[in-house]
Amino acid sequence: MTSHRSSPLLLALAVAAGGSLTLALAGCTGIQEAFSQEVTTEFRDTAEVVAQSGTTVPWLPADATEIVLKTKRDGEVAAAIARSGSALDPATCVEMERQSAPTVHIDDAPDVYAKDRVFACGAWSVIATTDGWYGWTPNSPGEKEKSPAAS
Repeated sequence: MTSHRSSPLLLALAVAAGGSLTLALAGCTGIQEAFSQEVTTEFRDTAEVVAQSGTTVPWLPADATEIVLKTKRDGEVAAAIARSGSALDPATCVEMERQSAPTVHIDDAPDVYAKDRVFACGAWSVIATTDGWYGWTPNSPGEKEKSPAAS
């Protein structure tokens, strides 16, 4: 797992101690995330997400790799993007008309507004990317209630 969070305290100590500009700039991501209240974490594969993430991503295929998970600090709002050659599990997800959009943004994610349809996967909505899947939560109540994973 790779976290993009840097400690603002570490940044302040480095600057106060005459730290290099490189170290000071590395802390900018942490400062930006502190103000935005979002945390971005990268995982090698689905097993690592399950073992180390506090956010449940039930739609992730077992073969997913290069997973980026971005969450609000409260954990209730999230987006995830992953590489995968597998289809989504029909016991979890159903295709339907899109009614929601993500409220956190992941770099390189596709434009969800260009898509009319999504897969409703419980509280998540998911769209295909060129090499995998991009999903967000919460979705709309209308999407959630149509999902086989809604129960």
